[in-house]
Amino acid sequence: MSVDLATIRHSLLAEPLTGCFVQEDGGEGLPLTPAAVLFPIVLRSSGATVLLTQRTAHLRDHAGQISFPGGRVEPDDLSPSHTALRETEEEVGLAREHIEVIGFLPEYRTGTGFCVVPVVALVTPPFDLKPDPFEVAEVFEVPLAFLLDPANHQPHSMHYRGALRHFFAMSYGDYFIWGATAGMIRSLTERLGLHGS
Repeated sequence: MSVDLATIRHSLLAEPLTGCFVQEDGGEGLPLTPAAVLFPIVLRSSGATVLLTQRTAHLRDHAGQISFPGGRVEPDDLSPSHTALRETEEEVGLAREHIEVIGFLPEYRTGTGFCVVPVVALVTPPFDLKPDPFEVAEVFEVPLAFLLDPANHQPHSMHYRGALRHFFAMSYGDYFIWGATAGMIRSLTERLGLHGS
């Protein structure tokens, strides 16, 4: 399955929009902590990939999960893009000169009380990464075509905070991509019109 980058560009928001959001199951009514992540599409000669991290097991929030580079908005951050680029440099050592921001996905409100702006960017190799061993257990790439194929989005459910929550996940090799990361990938596939759900 192939989606060209021009189509992706045209599907994105030019700016983050207040009031345009995706609500994760179970997060309704929670106080929200502003955050931003980078959705990094790496321009490999063999085909575009998406750079992801596996968080270390001891972190307070989303320990051990697969995630995009990113984190909370700090007082000095000028914009969601600034947050995403700063956090990406801090977490994985990816320098900004390799990154071209091309747009935004709708705000994603997590079941754990984060209000996340996904910042979509193209990343041009070659680059060197220096993952922060405190936050990042591993950095890896998954083919963009795999993540955008709705056939790879499997419905799951779990009991959390006394209720049954529903979510989608993508299994790629030994990696189980779920939660907010899978939700943001689904958000992009919906904007591209790749599935009707």
